Amino acid sequence: MKRWWKWIAVAVVLLLVAVLAGRALSVRKAQQQALAQASAKTAAVIELATTDVTRAQVRELEQGLPVTGALKAVTSAVVKARVAGELQGLTVREGDAVKAGQVLARIEATEYQARLRQAQDQANAAKVQIDIAQRQFDNNKALMEKGFISKTALDTSDSTLSGAKASYQAAMAAADVARKTLADTVLTAPISGLISQRLAQSGERVPVDARIVEIVDLSRLELEAAISAGDAPGVRIGQQAVLKIEGSPEPVKARVVRINPSTQAGSRSILVYLAVEPSSVLRQGLFAEGTLGTGRLNTLAVPVSALRTDKPQPYVQVIDNGKIVHRTVVPGARGNADGQAVVAVSGLADNAQVVTGAVGALVEGTAVRFTAPRPAAGPASAPSVAASASASSTAR
Repeated sequence: MKRWWKWIAVAVVLLLVAVLAGRALSVRKAQQQALAQASAKTAAVIELATTDVTRAQVRELEQGLPVTGALKAVTSAVVKARVAGELQGLTVREGDAVKAGQVLARIEATEYQARLRQAQDQANAAKVQIDIAQRQFDNNKALMEKGFISKTALDTSDSTLSGAKASYQAAMAAADVARKTLADTVLTAPISGLISQRLAQSGERVPVDARIVEIVDLSRLELEAAISAGDAPGVRIGQQAVLKIEGSPEPVKARVVRINPSTQAGSRSILVYLAVEPSSVLRQGLFAEGTLGTGRLNTLAVPVSALRTDKPQPYVQVIDNGKIVHRTVVPGARGNADGQAVVAVSGLADNAQVVTGAVGALVEGTAVRFTAPRPAAGPASAPSVAASASASSTAR
């Protein structure tokens, strides 16, 4: 009998333990469910500022092509030595301003002066031979008329006179060449501008065609941009571009002035030349990039940053009935509108609320709550302060 009571007691204890454990599990499960629901409620709501949302609207897109390249002076010149010799009197340096026709340097001219004197002496001697041959011809002509000599003798003197004249003309041509060579010893600036490179030094012996200095005219600069053959049909002379140039704090306007009729070997690209508005901060060789406007298009568009591509189909995040909805769209042409990069889209309602790209990806179905605007500070709070002061004085 005692054995039975013992087993009954054990069974009762086990039953109580099971009941208590079950209740504890139930309470813990309820707590976990409550915590999960609270977390879900917290995670399902996101606060956005009004600046995080934009409207899908019909906008005028300014379509364009990206252009890059280095600035080049339209007018530039390299002064070269036209004769060989010792370089003298080169005093200009990089950055110096020069004017067209200004003497920059000279080539030592002693040898060329001697050559000119020699050529002139030979021309003078040839002129003397003409005078002698002319007198001989005149005498023979008079003698032939009187019958003292034959016509053959006259023809011989005529040939001698023609040869003397030819020799004189050759000597004069040689003198002209020598005179031109002497003039080439003076190096002058062919254009007005600034010295960009000094490539030789005074006292140096330079050969023919040696580069002495380079001059650039910064009053007219242009951008040489390469575009693909597929984009070339949309480019026209007169189209405008806005460029960002290193060293220039403000955007610079440019205009297409020429289009190269030939393609570049290898790349098959086409060169387009854009005249850049002059500015005191622009220099030859500065890198420029920007957009060449090729047309305008009125279409429904959203900012490029709002278009998301982390799914198989492009989409935008739309606020519909206070919740985030992923709306699939078909992107189209890109361009600029009011200084902002935008993309044309189809499949989206006009005036739809679109989340900008600064927010990032949001879970579809997330509730949206906009942050309350901050109260204005400053003068607006002055009346309340004055009212408080008035009330305090009244109480006293």
